[in-house]
Amino acid sequence: MSRRSPHIFGFPILLVVTVLLLLTHPSHAIKFALPASRFPAPKCIWNAAHPGALVIVTANIGPGEHQRVDIEILDSGPNRNVYLSKKNISGEKRFAITAHSEEDVGVCFRNYIDPGKQGGPVEAKQRTRVIDLDIDIGADAVDYNAIANQESLSGLETEMRKLEGVVKEIVDEMDYLKSREERFQSTNISTNGRVQNFAWFTMASLVGLGIWQILHLRAYFKRKYLID
Repeated sequence: MSRRSPHIFGFPILLVVTVLLLLTHPSHAIKFALPASRFPAPKCIWNAAHPGALVIVTANIGPGEHQRVDIEILDSGPNRNVYLSKKNISGEKRFAITAHSEEDVGVCFRNYIDPGKQGGPVEAKQRTRVIDLDIDIGADAVDYNAIANQESLSGLETEMRKLEGVVKEIVDEMDYLKSREERFQSTNISTNGRVQNFAWFTMASLVGLGIWQILHLRAYFKRKYLID
């Protein structure tokens, strides 16, 4: 007798779990060399984040003589809200912020050349520091191992808690997309109404101008005795 795999609403559990895992926001890890200069341009890594989303930034700054790395976390809104600003960071650092607006969150680095110990100029050669950056957003930023230890959860319960967070994030994402769709639809209806009103106004103006021209020409021809 064949055994049937468990189903949820007619779908296999494995398929449901796979789809949920594919829909989650993966953690963003990147490693790069940051060049140093006296007036460095910022090197920014941007990621989308919803309001209230937890953002965990883990930066591992490699060694480098006569260099000072500053970090700044901000969003892409018109006001450029700055969530965090730290100077002269080194080694492995971990920062946590909560997004406040529906904008991209950027992690920006600047690598300054510091003068030597005696205050003299640093030799003119290209210097860099290697940065290993890991950004976790939303459900990925939650430390489920700590929750499991605190609440004495089993492995299965921990995985279910993860899936619960993933599902909540997906529902929030769908609600956000729905609100955006409604906003775009409202804007579309308003724009169509304005275009239609402008079209009617243009037609009425053309008809009125045509009637005025006919009456004006008729009066002119009558004054010149060209018509009765």
